Amino acid sequence: MKKTFITNLILVLTLNLSIKPFWILGIDRTVQNIVGKPEYGVYSALLSFTYVFGIILDFGIINFNNRNIAQNSHLLSKHFSRVVILKLGLALLYLVICSFAGLAIGYDARRMKLLFILCFMQFLISFVLYLRSNISGMHLFRTDSVLSAMDRMIGIAICIPFIWGHFFPPIDIMDYVYIQTAAYLSVAVIAFIIVVRKAGFIKFSWNRTFSLMILKKSFPFAILVMLMSFYNRIDQTMLERLIHDNGEETGLYAQAFRLLDATNMIALLAAGLLLPIFSRMLKLGDSIESLVKTSYTLLFALALVVASGCCFYAEKIMHMLYGGDVTEVAMVFRVLMCCFMGTTTQYVFGTLLTANGNLKYLNIIAACGMTFNIVVNLILIPHFHALGAAMTSLATQLLVPGLQVLVAKRVFKFTILSKMMLTLFLFAIGVIGITYCSTHLPFDWRVSFIAMVAASGIWALVTGIVNIKSILKMVKVG
Repeated sequence: MKKTFITNLILVLTLNLSIKPFWILGIDRTVQNIVGKPEYGVYSALLSFTYVFGIILDFGIINFNNRNIAQNSHLLSKHFSRVVILKLGLALLYLVICSFAGLAIGYDARRMKLLFILCFMQFLISFVLYLRSNISGMHLFRTDSVLSAMDRMIGIAICIPFIWGHFFPPIDIMDYVYIQTAAYLSVAVIAFIIVVRKAGFIKFSWNRTFSLMILKKSFPFAILVMLMSFYNRIDQTMLERLIHDNGEETGLYAQAFRLLDATNMIALLAAGLLLPIFSRMLKLGDSIESLVKTSYTLLFALALVVASGCCFYAEKIMHMLYGGDVTEVAMVFRVLMCCFMGTTTQYVFGTLLTANGNLKYLNIIAACGMTFNIVVNLILIPHFHALGAAMTSLATQLLVPGLQVLVAKRVFKFTILSKMMLTLFLFAIGVIGITYCSTHLPFDWRVSFIAMVAASGIWALVTGIVNIKSILKMVKVG
């Protein structure tokens, strides 16, 4: 199973790191620069708002289905046709609730129109994720990896003539949303065809008993998704509502958040691989300790290098992306990028606990995280604006993963955690020292940054964080 994780992690990272950085830094950043910080800030806040209510769209079905199909792949043809109808019903409910909530908090007609389109886009995203959960649940990881990057490939192809061509007027935020929606719709159709072919003959039907059974079984997953959505996505919505500056501070936060959102994709993709693997190993009674160590050390080491580099080179990176005075956005960026270490921890240990069915523990932790996040945001945002939201996010990303590690240690009786954490601590000291020294090199900062990454990679080999021989052996032999 370590071979499966390593080989497919390499594939999914290769595909996504060759496509999504261009989307985020080339397309998304350029769109924000074209439409302006306030306009993009409103879009970003509304997008975060749609994530908060994503629980209604999914109701935990994706996580439940991924784990269930990984352990019982023969149930695909039986469940698929009924779940699709159920998700369409949930999508209608989601649209109604989001619309009423938007009106309740005072969104005007223009914001409501944008919210409606974003809600439809979120339905497509959720539907694609559900289809991919069937594909990954059957361990068709290569197909799933290609699908994970396909929406951005299509979006890039459509956006390029709008942004850099001379045949269309300058892109506005509605054009941008329509393009993303079209890309997700295309991937949804392709993924749907793949799943139907694997499932065999499909006759779509509504079954009340089955739907209630699925909702009941997925309810703990639904609560978890809802709570996590609140503490991961509520920051920008609260910022836009609490600071009445027509989206200026929210746009600044979105600038700083852009690279964190990109790096979080790496941890999210790894979690997508780990959930079905953990689920199957636990069902078969296999030891998961070695895979936990391998996956976490690799992901955390990557997160540490990224976070350290972004903290020391914050002004340089932000100036390269946006130009002008970047003092304020660089400060927010430093704080947010430290969250990456928390999310990698969460995606490994939270995924493990999900695969083991420890939803009660996860929901209690997530409820603590949500409450903490909302209360601290209410205190810090009025005083520190975007920086206050960033500090709240970092504090939450330290609290939640820390509790998950403690629970995982108790549930699985891990013996490796103390030694692993000591090794990572020594690695962290070295990386911070390397990054600091790199800032004093007599080269262009980009060269110094690359040198820092290379030196950190060597340090990872020295400390044993990365063992090339073991990885090659796993890939070759399994």
